[in-house]
Amino acid sequence: MKLPLFFLILVLPLAVFAKSVKKPEANIEKRKPAKNADAPIVLTTAAPNFCLFGGQSGKNHSGEAAFKSIVWKNDVVYVGETHDQPLDHMAQLEALKAMKIARGSKIAVGFEMLNQTLQPLLNDYADGKMTEEEFLAKIDWKKEWGFDFAMYKPLFDFIVQNKLRAIALNVPKKVVGKIARTGLESLTPEEKQYLPEKVEITQHKKYNEYLKSTFGGHGSSPMAKMFTEENYLASMAAWNEGMGARVADFLAANPGYSVLVIAGNGHLLYNAAIPASVKARAKDVRQVSFYTETAAKCPETLPKEHKDLANYVWYINHPPKPEPPAALPALSTATLSVSPSTSTVPGQ
Repeated sequence: MKLPLFFLILVLPLAVFAKSVKKPEANIEKRKPAKNADAPIVLTTAAPNFCLFGGQSGKNHSGEAAFKSIVWKNDVVYVGETHDQPLDHMAQLEALKAMKIARGSKIAVGFEMLNQTLQPLLNDYADGKMTEEEFLAKIDWKKEWGFDFAMYKPLFDFIVQNKLRAIALNVPKKVVGKIARTGLESLTPEEKQYLPEKVEITQHKKYNEYLKSTFGGHGSSPMAKMFTEENYLASMAAWNEGMGARVADFLAANPGYSVLVIAGNGHLLYNAAIPASVKARAKDVRQVSFYTETAAKCPETLPKEHKDLANYVWYINHPPKPEPPAALPALSTATLSVSPSTSTVPGQ
């Protein structure tokens, strides 16, 4: 994920004029954000508030200035989300704004929300060639993703307004679902085109335990009878590897660009999913992950159970969700499948 950091926006032709102008720092490592305020971080339900701790070190990195400093030093930035939490999407926008300061327009935003077949439509929308209404209708947002587009709209608006790039990361749902039911070997050549040539099943102990626990969570439901644990793990690996390969391929084809990855927390957990896939394909890339965690107040220290969730744990005061509607009739077995837009497994 990590590539050359900067891109020079302009060159002043007149040396004399140049001497009279204070040039911005060209070296991203030397950029110094404003000092953090001494006041403690107060978490509200109106903004992300920048309560950050190092996932491995436990060190407090709270404050907007510290956050920007971290973002500026990396080429690929992951900000995880729980899909229906608006503040997580506001946190992602803060990362994008910080990247814009350092990278200008050489930024791409990768979306788990859109599968790879939609890239041409995403290109047209990012280029301003179609309206938001046309874009949502042509990609069938409600069917493709399902979560309220209003939460993602500021991100897309920022891309269009600043002429940034956008990447449709996801593996088509049918491909992920087929792997879960019948394994990687069952894919046709056409279906394999959405995956890298080699799909590595993660050996990360904690991440594997997490995935196995989510599989076991289905219990004796009809879904558990539709696929084996082995195929389930293979589908999760293909899902992550497909998205990681998309990021790595973009970086290889576009030197000097940075990428913001918008995906569910489970896809960056322990840096074992998409980050690991990108790292395997772009070894020199510098990347950083932020896991968004719910908290009513900014903790004094990193809770022990949150260690290693990502490079940084970002505590956000998510407002309470509305009461769920009355229970719906049980779904039939035929309606159940492993789907990136509906699964509560690693995507959220």
